[in-house]
Amino acid sequence: MNARGGIDLGGTKIQAAVVSGRHEVLGEARVPTPSEGPPQIAEAMAAALAEASQAAALEPATLEGVGVGAPGEVDATAGTVARSGNLAGWDDPFPLADTLSRALGTTVVLGNDVQVATDAEARLGAGRGFDSLLGVFWGTGVGGGLILGGEAWHGRGAAGEIGHVVVKRGGARCPCGRRGCLEAYAGRGSMERRARKLAKKGRKTKLFEIMESRGRDRLTSGIWERALKQDDKLAAKLLERAIKALGAGIASAVNVLDVEAVVIGGGLGVRFGEQGAARIEEAMAPHVFTSDNPPVVRVAALGDLGGAIGASLLVEGDGSAARGSRA
Repeated sequence: MNARGGIDLGGTKIQAAVVSGRHEVLGEARVPTPSEGPPQIAEAMAAALAEASQAAALEPATLEGVGVGAPGEVDATAGTVARSGNLAGWDDPFPLADTLSRALGTTVVLGNDVQVATDAEARLGAGRGFDSLLGVFWGTGVGGGLILGGEAWHGRGAAGEIGHVVVKRGGARCPCGRRGCLEAYAGRGSMERRARKLAKKGRKTKLFEIMESRGRDRLTSGIWERALKQDDKLAAKLLERAIKALGAGIASAVNVLDVEAVVIGGGLGVRFGEQGAARIEEAMAPHVFTSDNPPVVRVAALGDLGGAIGASLLVEGDGSAARGSRA
């Protein structure tokens, strides 16, 4: 069988999938991202892919290969990942490709997590039919991917870093160490840090009660959603703060690039779906220069599996491009 593996490495979860040559998901698995360093995270990634392979009735070693979408500085040639700010202890380059290849018994190819997810949406999902689009993946952090002229655009290697567009000069501290970045307001990690700080000051919230009742140690997208359904005012205020920042940051990128479409994905983006995308689009409106011809805003069609599916495309050798994306 012409099957490939894909692993999406996120700040709170690792999503793995085994995908057929027709891009059908044959098996999948999800595990929490360990809060230790790269070796433990790599071990969990291998275990997730092994579980997905078992669900597909296949052995990892029989796969054509495994693609990995990872955050941070990805050197696909060297097979290393460095400076993954939302992953514990991951600063120095770590040989992720070789480590996983030894564990799984097959070839492993690395790519940027958000760009491979954007590529998947361009080829198979909400971005089909557009020659230019901006993928915005709203989760633990805020990442971006670009398709320009039907091709993935990497720039000098750091294109699409929309999470580090400055939305407020001298503003909140970002995990990257700078101030005022979009991610400092809209990243789920930053939102949690803000919630904890305010809770310690006496602000009432159900966020952490829900977290404990769900057996979690971090505020996942589902916890934020449950808090909102319980009319948690602090959660609502922090979400509104995040959406305003997203609107300003995305609109600024649109003003520079003039893309046809914006695809909203990631854990929070998918969780809040069409309603969340509509609120982001509304927050963009005052800042978009071409107000009479704004870009189309869509929710990622591939959902939580988009990153893993996109990572699997790397094994084909053309996962970095959006060829065939037109409807």
